[in-house]
Amino acid sequence: MANIPIWPGSSSFFPGDTPFGFYDNDVEFQQDADKMADWCARRLGYPLTDIELQDLNFYTAFEEAITTYGQYVYQYEIIENIGTFEGNSTGSAFNNQYIQPNLGNTIALAEQYGTEAGSGGSINYKTGSINLIPGQQRYSLSASFTAVSESGNHIEIKRVYYEAPPAIVRFFDPYAGTGTGLQSLMETFGFGNFSPGVNFMLMPISYDLQTIQAIELNDQVRKSAYTFQLYNNDFLRIFPIPRRAQKLFFDYVVKEDRNNPVKNDNPGLITDISNVPYNNPTYIYINGPGRQWIFRYALALAKEMLSNVRGKYSTIPIPGSEVTTNASELRSESQTDKQALIEELKLMLEESMRHKYLERQNQESNFTQDTFAKVPYPIYIK
Repeated sequence: MANIPIWPGSSSFFPGDTPFGFYDNDVEFQQDADKMADWCARRLGYPLTDIELQDLNFYTAFEEAITTYGQYVYQYEIIENIGTFEGNSTGSAFNNQYIQPNLGNTIALAEQYGTEAGSGGSINYKTGSINLIPGQQRYSLSASFTAVSESGNHIEIKRVYYEAPPAIVRFFDPYAGTGTGLQSLMETFGFGNFSPGVNFMLMPISYDLQTIQAIELNDQVRKSAYTFQLYNNDFLRIFPIPRRAQKLFFDYVVKEDRNNPVKNDNPGLITDISNVPYNNPTYIYINGPGRQWIFRYALALAKEMLSNVRGKYSTIPIPGSEVTTNASELRSESQTDKQALIEELKLMLEESMRHKYLERQNQESNFTQDTFAKVPYPIYIK
């Protein structure tokens, strides 16, 4: 059996002793590296038994344990805040930053409904028109609507209507004047061409908005308006049949704009969990409980490495006999320890998720109310 180097009993860390060097320049990592190596060696049986590992093996386990810890912590952080991250720049890492949740993703979803409802949204409503011919009921949009900007695009008509005067003009009747004194006051507010009716200045703005909405709804419900059928995104059938030449307007959206899932092709934006900018954790900022987890995981990794070394020879010959190594036991312990530590960390991270925090707050509130409900009211006797 070849001579295998054993643990000498002490170590001295230098930058460059780890495979990747993620934390080599961290002062606290440098201080803890040798302490961790000594602790792991003692937990493995030193000095009562030889440990076939060197300082570089322990440093490797230490670096991997920190990286594994950061991997799970940041994965949960990304899942918790992916809706907040999406669309933001990938330029700066989020390590050690407080993440303020926002409604950006929810608002973006609501905008899609707003587009369909005609009450906002992220897609522009455009206006087109065609010239109606008396007695002609069917029109080809491609032939009648000559908007060059929509060449090759498919449009979806949302509303067909006459060009009506704005509701605000009919609300402020220019012939309802009540005197020059109020007229000068209207000029001050920039409404000199409209009615000097005092209700505009005395009623809240919500009243004005409701009045305008009532006028517009009245136009749609009570007045004769055209309805339409659209075939193959081109042929428009008008009801009723036009009786005079006039211009008919319609609002539409471009389907290619609405259905395009790519809203910004900037490659510097966060699109999914793969490009959320998180680097490896900064060891100096990891707290005590986190470091304890890292030490225990590093020990499990050291067991795995030691089992690989001892597993190369199942038995070791000695004078008059042979010794069986404990490689299989170390490997089994390592797998069990690593799995248990991962489950422990995942449980802690799951309990720190925002919805879990809100559940605990709700429980605490309910328990508090139940407790107060059992407190008797004071009785005052005069």
